Amino acid sequence: MKTSFPLLFVSHGAPMFAIEPGLAGQNLAELGRELPRPDAIVVVSPHWMTRDEISVTASTAPETIHDFGGFPEALYQIQYPAPGEPALAARLVEMLSDDGWKSRLDADRGLDHGAWVPLLYLAPEADIPVVQVSMPASLDPRNALQLGQSLKPLRDMNILIVTSGSLTHNLYEFSGTTSHGAQYVKDFAAWTAKSLASGNLDQLLDYKQYAPSAERAHPTDEHFLPLFIALGAAGDSYETRVVEGGVTHGVLAMDSYLFSSNGNDRSESVQSARGGN
Repeated sequence: MKTSFPLLFVSHGAPMFAIEPGLAGQNLAELGRELPRPDAIVVVSPHWMTRDEISVTASTAPETIHDFGGFPEALYQIQYPAPGEPALAARLVEMLSDDGWKSRLDADRGLDHGAWVPLLYLAPEADIPVVQVSMPASLDPRNALQLGQSLKPLRDMNILIVTSGSLTHNLYEFSGTTSHGAQYVKDFAAWTAKSLASGNLDQLLDYKQYAPSAERAHPTDEHFLPLFIALGAAGDSYETRVVEGGVTHGVLAMDSYLFSSNGNDRSESVQSARGGN
C-alpha cells in the first residue's frame, strides 16, 4: 500500500531567518535532505491573505517577494528562483472549488517570505516546482482544519505540503535580539507539543481557552492557523515529529512539525513529541 507523502508545519520566524539559520535552519536543512524528493511543493503562508476567495499562484516563474522593510541589504538580494507549476495550480483550484471554497488562479503573485525563507533550507537548490495557496482572511481554527482536509489529496500525488506560520508570534514584545526566550513562549510551545502528541484535537482547536498564555503567544492567530491546516491535511492517523528550532528574538518559538501517516489507530500510535526549547 502506497504511503501518503509527509507534510510540514514550519515556523518561519522573522525575515532574518533567511541569513541567520540557527538551530531551526540547521534542522530544516537536515530534514530536507532526509525527505524523499516531491514532484512539487504546495505552501500556505499567513503573509498572503485574501478576502473573498482563495488564490493560487499560476506563474511559471514566481518572483521572490521581499515583503518586509528595514532589514540589511543582503536580505533583499536573496532570490529563490523555483519554477511554478500552472497545471498543478489549475488542479488545486478545481479541488478547492469542488470542496466549496471559492478559488481562483493568480498568474502575477510570487512567493512571500513565509514561503521562500523556509524553502531556502528545505529545498535549497530551488529546483522543485512551488505553488502557493492564499489563506482566507476569515479563517479560524476549524475552517483552517477544513482547508487542510481539502488539500490532503495532494499527499497522494507525491506533493509536499508546507504550512508556514509561527509556533508563537507576539511582535509587540519583539526584542530584535536572540535570547533563550521568555518562559511563556516555552510554556506555550510545550503545551502545543503535548497536545499534538496526545491527539487532543478539541483542546487544540480551542487553544485560546486551554493553552497557557495563549493570548500573549498569539495576540492574533493568523500565524498559528497554518498548524490547523497541517492537522487537516494529516488526516485521522498520523505521527508527529518535532523539528526543534529553539527560540529567536525572545518571543518566536521556532519548532516545526513533520506529520507522517502511520495507518494505525490515532489514539494508540501518535509518537511522543518533545516540547522543550
